[in-house]
Formats: sequence, C-alpha cells, structure tokens
Amino acid sequence: MATSAASRPSLTQKLRGLSGEVVKFGIVGLSGVVVNFVVFWVCINGLHLASLRSNIAATLIAIATNYLGYRYWLYRDRDAASRKREITLFLVFSGIGMLIETGVLGFSVYVLGLDSHFEQLGAKVAGLAVATVFRFVSYRTWVFTALPETEKEPAAGTGVELAAQAELMLAAEEIRYAKAE
Repeated sequence: MATSAASRPSLTQKLRGLSGEVVKFGIVGLSGVVVNFVVFWVCINGLHLASLRSNIAATLIAIATNYLGYRYWLYRDRDAASRKREITLFLVFSGIGMLIETGVLGFSVYVLGLDSHFEQLGAKVAGLAVATVFRFVSYRTWVFTALPETEKEPAAGTGVELAAQAELMLAAEEIRYAKAE
C-alpha cells in the first residue's frame, strides 16, 4: 500500500531520532570503556595477571556489558526474534571493531614509528573513533534490525482496519513471547 507524504517523518524528525540514538550509543559505549579500564586495572593490580590476559578479560567483559546495554536499553524496540543470529553478529562486528582499533594502533607504532605514550594514546583514540563509527553503523543496520514497518491504516469504515489492528496485536504478542524465550 502506498503511504502519504504526511504519514512519513520529516528529515528533521529523522535526524532528531538519530541524534538521540547516537547519544545513547555513546553512553553505552562510554560505560563499556569504563568497564574495560576498571576490569583491566583490577586484573593487573588486584589479581596480578599479565597485561595481555588482563586486556582480553577486560575486553570480553566490556563487550558483554555493551551487548546488554544495546539490547535492553538502546535497541529494545528492535526485532529480537532471532537472538542467536543477533549475538553472533554482535560478536563478529565487535571483533572487527577490535581489529580496527588494534590495526590503527599497530600501524601508528610499527609503520609510522609513533611510540611515545602520548602518540600511542592518540592512535588508540583514533582507532577507537573509527571502530565506533563502524560499530554504530553495523549494529543498527545488521545486528539490531528494525521491526518491519506495518502498512498504514486503511480508510475508516472499510472493515479492514479491524484486521490490521489484530495483526499488530499478534505481532506484538510474538515479540513478547520471543523476548520471554
């Protein structure tokens, strides 16, 4: 069914919604960075683990907390019908993001010779920025997919609107049951 121009959101409304999504994405991401650094510090200083093991543990815990934030806060209204697919894609794209960060840092240190602490920090921030853009686009596009749009309401009095409302109710119930599983 064709939709009228009045029923579609304006560009301003879309950008406003996207900016809210970017802010929430940033909040979840920053909380993941904090978790990463706290766990790393505890592993190094409290548990006396090697730095590589500490980094792996910290990154895995940060990825897990980020998934919870994205799934249950930022993208809670997105399709959750296939959790196995969602988690697999989340881990794949998180891993690619980690490779992007590490690649930028490795390139700056081993190719460009930028090996002071401040230069490495700058490379880490640059890699994190590139990886964050990649993660944002990939998570919202492929991992936490939007629910399919339903057809717009038909004209009143046609009798079809009751069927459309029933379909919406059934779809909502399916999502609720999928979340319970």
